[in-house]
Amino acid sequence: MEFSGRSTLITGASRGIGRAIAVEFAMAGADLALIGRDQAALEETRAACAEVHPTGKVEIIVADVAEPPAVASAVEQTLERFGRLDFAIANAGQSIDGLILRLRHGDVDRLIDVNLKSAVFLAEAAAKPMLRQRGGSIVFISSVVGITGNAGQSIYALTKAGLLGLARSLAKELGSRGVRVNAVAPGYIETAMTTAMPENAKAQYLNSIPLGRPGRPQDVSGVVRFLCSDAAAYITGQTLVVDGGLVTY
Repeated sequence: MEFSGRSTLITGASRGIGRAIAVEFAMAGADLALIGRDQAALEETRAACAEVHPTGKVEIIVADVAEPPAVASAVEQTLERFGRLDFAIANAGQSIDGLILRLRHGDVDRLIDVNLKSAVFLAEAAAKPMLRQRGGSIVFISSVVGITGNAGQSIYALTKAGLLGLARSLAKELGSRGVRVNAVAPGYIETAMTTAMPENAKAQYLNSIPLGRPGRPQDVSGVVRFLCSDAAAYITGQTLVVDGGLVTY
């Protein structure tokens, strides 16, 4: 129970990687604030957390993290419930694929709002109590697409690459007060987002992964737990790639 007495706020906690992170941190004893737009799915995440830590404290907050006041309110609610905020995980994300010549401007705005701006708003709100505490960890869930790019995902790649620059910059900005900021870049992970991919695209990815299998959400959540742990106390401004060897650079 290494995170006992510490609190964690997770955006996009309704399913997939976000749910896996919530369960991972529940196993470590953390108090949890779960943020998402789907009340029923958040309740399922809370139930999954209760299975591994029946006495754990879990706060559900239904909010659209693309709205700055909603994110600020979520942080305030977390502080009111738990008295502190130790870890903030910006996991909320969305993918809308399409070639640049068929771009719909509304899709551009939505991806930037959900994938990138929501992380900025979370970092802004979470940094304040963390700086007062002189400690904390912020983790952005990016993607290997933000490193390599991908045809048909130019705007998605733009938003995920932005998270990497954001992590590096905030690490320099907040480090003097003990606040660490890192990013995790998952590869092909089995989630609802990748399930919807065409079968030929899935096969192409699998053939390119040296470990020979798709990743699981738990492969990502364990890395996030590490980055927030004392074992990573001297790691900030970094991007950890979790992709089974898909990308080497």
